[in-house]
Amino acid sequence: MTYREKTRKVNIGNRVIGGGEPILIQSMTNTPTEDVESTVAQILALEEEGCEIIRCTVPTPEAAVALGQIKKRVHIPVVADIHFDHRCAIAAVENGADKIRINPGNIGGAEKLKEVVAAAKDRNIPIRVGVNSGSLEAVLVDKYHGVTPEGLVESALDKVRMIEESGYENIVISIKSSNVRMSIKAHELLAGKTPYPLHVGITEAGTLLSGNIKSSVGLGIILNEGIGDTIRVSLTGDPREEIRSAKLILRSLGLRSGGIEVVSCPTCGRTKIDLIGLANKVEEMVRGIKLKEQKDIKVAVMGCAVNGPGEAREADIGIAGGNGEGLLIKKGEIVRKMPEEELLDALRHELENWE
Repeated sequence: MTYREKTRKVNIGNRVIGGGEPILIQSMTNTPTEDVESTVAQILALEEEGCEIIRCTVPTPEAAVALGQIKKRVHIPVVADIHFDHRCAIAAVENGADKIRINPGNIGGAEKLKEVVAAAKDRNIPIRVGVNSGSLEAVLVDKYHGVTPEGLVESALDKVRMIEESGYENIVISIKSSNVRMSIKAHELLAGKTPYPLHVGITEAGTLLSGNIKSSVGLGIILNEGIGDTIRVSLTGDPREEIRSAKLILRSLGLRSGGIEVVSCPTCGRTKIDLIGLANKVEEMVRGIKLKEQKDIKVAVMGCAVNGPGEAREADIGIAGGNGEGLLIKKGEIVRKMPEEELLDALRHELENWE
């Protein structure tokens, strides 16, 4: 039994995490939360991509009020992200937040933390305890001679203890670092020391290229070890890219099923078609296709009409082209020939009518 299957179940709005439940995908809005219209529009766009939990910053009382309005217009659980001001945490709970994210160490002291816990307890709202390598306490940096996985774990468990001592155990934990190896080690150490569900991610991972690579390596290893109940791929860019990447990571590990997976050959000297452009068009196209049933479909985009059918044998459907000729392939068998420029439309028609 993996650690993921042994964590406690926690309700976040109408979703459940922990205890072997499916790993849920999170993201965070980058609009001012006080701007209700922009924030709602962004969340709805993220929902379309497959976001299952959304986090919004709540730095002011006005943002807490706006959170309540936002929650009424979206369809996924809304988490309030709190820094420093315990009043914002309480206001967020009062305005319907499905979960709050706090660092108990910077919320203003033990008494203020108790007030926050009391508000969450009154409505049975989970508290996510967040610890970040960039803000590790000086005493732990000194103790471990720098920022270390051991220091992150000790900090997280100390914060959990603070909430437990306030009489509450409806908790989710996250420990994040921009250092991939530190993140992996910290999660391995923490998993055996707590029963609470873990939210995992590589924080400040970077831009679309570097952030995806770091997140894929770090999250891939952590998740494959049976650790993690929710994930976020943190990217400097459009939050929709975070959802797309998270889905691919989960699918690659066999932790998410349903949907269309695109594979394509890397091109070579035999390629006589704009394969790079075609593969990108296919990947963009399939995002907008809603399958009639929850199925797994593998689509191959090949650049060689000679070897393409054989190389696409493991795919459900594929296209290949070269020298003006296009092929539609199913399970490695050519089912139709056509002009190269008709390939994309033919593939779209097949997928939209997939049985």
